[in-house]
Amino acid sequence: MMQGMAMATLSPTQGNTARGMVVFHDMHGHMMVHAHITGVAPNSEHGFHLHDIGSCASTDGTSAGGHFNPGKTAHGPQDGEHHAGDMPSLKADAEGVIDQKFMLHGVTIKGDANSIDGHSVILHANADDYKTQPAGNSGPRIACGVIATHP
Repeated sequence: MMQGMAMATLSPTQGNTARGMVVFHDMHGHMMVHAHITGVAPNSEHGFHLHDIGSCASTDGTSAGGHFNPGKTAHGPQDGEHHAGDMPSLKADAEGVIDQKFMLHGVTIKGDANSIDGHSVILHANADDYKTQPAGNSGPRIACGVIATHP
């Protein structure tokens, strides 16, 4: 049963063409994430993270701040120690379209320190290596969106 929903509309940073929608469904402590993004290179892979500040005002996406990390943990893969903002890298198809769903743990829609409401989502130019601190060496920010809850 769905407990809440949040969405972010991704817009390209300066000089990029990636854009799309990310939908978050809270399902009793687990978060279903659906990312649909166009305008990336065919067959490419991109780091994808929740960021601390709900702003995409800067032309390069840096206004979103660093990774969302309320637990002050190291960056890493979903199956090990990781920031609350660490999500799986996204893979584009041969047409440059990302349409991917995955489960995210350790965050909520709203109401506590792990709430994503009012934070942002960043799509990076390169894949996340899940090792390099603090952001996985995933390159420049190519798209940004602010997360807002919906009833």
